[in-house]
Amino acid sequence: MFTQFFGNYLLTQGAVTQEQLFSAMKKLAGTRMRLGTLAIHAGYMTASEVDKIFIEQTHTDKKFGEIAVEQGYLTDEQVAELLSAQSPDFLLLGQILVDDGVISNSDFEHYISDYRAQNEMLDLDLTKDNHDIVSKLLKKFFVASEIPPTRFGVMYIELLFNNFVRFLGEDFTILTCSEIKAYPVERCIKQSVLGDYSISAYLSMDDSTAAQFASRYVGDEFLEFDEYVQASMEDFLNLHNGLFIVNVSNESSMDLSISTPEVVEELILDFENRSYHFPILYSFGTVNFILEVVKLPENI
Repeated sequence: MFTQFFGNYLLTQGAVTQEQLFSAMKKLAGTRMRLGTLAIHAGYMTASEVDKIFIEQTHTDKKFGEIAVEQGYLTDEQVAELLSAQSPDFLLLGQILVDDGVISNSDFEHYISDYRAQNEMLDLDLTKDNHDIVSKLLKKFFVASEIPPTRFGVMYIELLFNNFVRFLGEDFTILTCSEIKAYPVERCIKQSVLGDYSISAYLSMDDSTAAQFASRYVGDEFLEFDEYVQASMEDFLNLHNGLFIVNVSNESSMDLSISTPEVVEELILDFENRSYHFPILYSFGTVNFILEVVKLPENI
């Protein structure tokens, strides 16, 4: 999940535009991590030192690691360590933005340091999606978006983001969330969680995005919106909410149920309760998730 939150961080810092981030996300699957990126992240080399070696590589037929060792920036042991270690996934997004000329290596070095410092990630293992780190990132995201980070609200959205990764792919960025009173929808599915924690969830997107959403979700190709695409949206929402109520029952005595997914016919949704819009920017389009909080348990 680090890539998704890092993209949001870069947007809030004004380092990239949505269009630049969208372009970079498209390239994630086909890009390999470079040794220079890993060296900056590990603190073995500065951005300026990496840039010098990149320039040197234009004049000689040598690999980055060879030059870095020759010039005393790295040892053979450090090169081997960097190449064998599993690297944090958000580094690749930054590398692509550097390659695209959106940010410099020096900018990237600064953003890595600041991102980790802001989120208390300096001494933690970033080679895997540590649950505690993700929970911290998510709570900060709630606070920054001025959303009360309730226990079940954080659990619900964390599960949502994980399900996007699991069923649709990692190439997305979480855009800034906002509280809304109304929202214009296109293709939209609604489902409610019923009980002491009562919410209504809405999944909305345009026709093209919906077709790509369904293509990824079922592993088939859809070129336009049809009943199968609609069924895929319904199934994703139903699966997510089903997993959520199972998780709640495992952690508390609360008994929840879910309604049948339904198609929203209105062009504009008007909300009577506090509602929040979570835009998810994928490489194929923006998936809009809306959460309406109808009832909260008294103890949270």
